[in-house]
Amino acid sequence: MNPPLPGLALLAGATGLVGREIAARWPGPVTLLVRRAVPAPRSGATVQVVDFAALPALPAAEAAFCALGTTIKVAGSQAAFRAVDHDAVLAFARACRAAGVRRFAVVSALGADARSGNFYSRVKGEAEDALRGLGFEHLLIARPSLLLGDRAALGQPARAGEQWGGRVAGWLGPLLPASVRPVAAARVAQALVTTLPQAPAGVTVLHSAALQRAATPP
Repeated sequence: MNPPLPGLALLAGATGLVGREIAARWPGPVTLLVRRAVPAPRSGATVQVVDFAALPALPAAEAAFCALGTTIKVAGSQAAFRAVDHDAVLAFARACRAAGVRRFAVVSALGADARSGNFYSRVKGEAEDALRGLGFEHLLIARPSLLLGDRAALGQPARAGEQWGGRVAGWLGPLLPASVRPVAAARVAQALVTTLPQAPAGVTVLHSAALQRAATPP
């Protein structure tokens, strides 16, 4: 395995399940772009409060991770959901391109498809398609199934689908196909942190089965 990329990584969505784990696992310095001030989670991490609808110029960086995401219930409407899961994602990605980022990783979702009849999946797919058109030298897309993690510890409301998925995983465990089995946020983060430095040129998609195989060291 190639060594981790040197230098700075940019991270959007650092207060969520996957973003928190990325911040902890990236071996170099990281700048967390957040909407509300939070303490820096570790040495080598800096926090920058931003408005994703009007991002400033970002510091030069080699790599970036986007773990932005919400639900329609939490956002309050389809339009508000799209503003986060599509518009903010693309705004961050464009700002990263302007900052010279060559390697960009994004947390999408199982079933993402711009032609889907499901609004959630369609928005995720449209965001993926737009990212493909931005010209990153290396674009890494993760499509996890339901995420497992402690949202209460983050001060976030529990998501019914994830709670159900956690119970199903406990009942059925390995009987479920890896492609749809709920996956720990830590595994998703570890897969991104491990894969992004060595991802080949072009677009790499990590489906949920591949994410399940990621190691999760402490």
